Amino acid sequence: MSLWILLALMTAAAIFVVLWPLGRRKAAPSGSDTAVYRDQLGEIERDRAAGLIGPAEAEAARVEVSRRLLAAADSAASNTGSPAHRWARPAVIIAALVLLPVGAGAVYLTLGSPLLAGEPLATRVVAERTPAAVLARIAQIETYLEQNPEDGKTWEALANVYMRLNRYEDAVKASRNALRLLGNSAERQGNLGIALTAAANGMVTADAKEAFDRALALNPGDTASGYFIGLAAEQDGRREEAAKIWSELTARVSADAPIAQLLRRSLARLGVETTAPGPTAQDMEAAADMDPQARTEMIRGMVARLADRLKTEGNDIEGWLRLVRAYMVLGDREKAAAAAFDARQALAGDPEKLRRINDLVKGLGLEG
Repeated sequence: MSLWILLALMTAAAIFVVLWPLGRRKAAPSGSDTAVYRDQLGEIERDRAAGLIGPAEAEAARVEVSRRLLAAADSAASNTGSPAHRWARPAVIIAALVLLPVGAGAVYLTLGSPLLAGEPLATRVVAERTPAAVLARIAQIETYLEQNPEDGKTWEALANVYMRLNRYEDAVKASRNALRLLGNSAERQGNLGIALTAAANGMVTADAKEAFDRALALNPGDTASGYFIGLAAEQDGRREEAAKIWSELTARVSADAPIAQLLRRSLARLGVETTAPGPTAQDMEAAADMDPQARTEMIRGMVARLADRLKTEGNDIEGWLRLVRAYMVLGDREKAAAAAFDARQALAGDPEKLRRINDLVKGLGLEG
């Protein structure tokens, strides 16, 4: 609706530009002006005969008054012209009022797409930022598939491209074609479920959940599909079930796996604290039988990964406590004190977590 209002305002502005000059009338001299100029000519002739002005001055005055007389006569003639002339201005005004908007509407209905739904903002932004060569290549692939619709591999590749371009409805279509032509697999079912979820603005629809269930039936270790099953439970209000699913997945995946951070954020949204990856007491015991140098290197590597993770997930109190203790085990008192300082900064808004850090600092004698 807002588009039509904008178009109406633009049309009104165009009509105003056309009619403004036509609506302005210059004040035309009346019929009495010609009589005045004729009297002036008579006065000039009398003054010259009486010797009041010279011949040259008289001739110049006569020329000027004659010019004004002719202009007044022409103006009077135009105001009392033929009926056709008098109707010219109103005809132009009527044409501007009627033909301009009607003509513009006809052109738009012929060349435009008034019933086509607007493209989502995110899709337009991505398209604007996509190099023209890439868009041209996609257009070539689409043309190719119109002529070779049974090429499943190309459909599968195009589905991935559509996802990156936020063209989710197209990705759903391409994913379905890939499944139909290439056969069932956990990866293809998972990709279809993700496309369906993205097309529904992040909601795991019934069709998407069925796709994820099929993917897990084919591959129970499919963590991506498992995550979305948990998301469906959360969206349905089954928060405990979602927490259980995500907690089990977190325990299975590697700490530095791409999905691990997403799982931890999702659990935090449910109020479930996760244990940060790092050297546990069991890790320390296992390392006791190792060569001293190898043991130290292993522990330092685990501590470094934990410290890096806490830079982005600073609200994890268990992670901070473990990091401070680990530095003390390694005999690096300065790093332990620095980690305690960083923890206080990160947890300043949570009095309970801050208290636990302060208790640890006092217990380890790091104050002062």
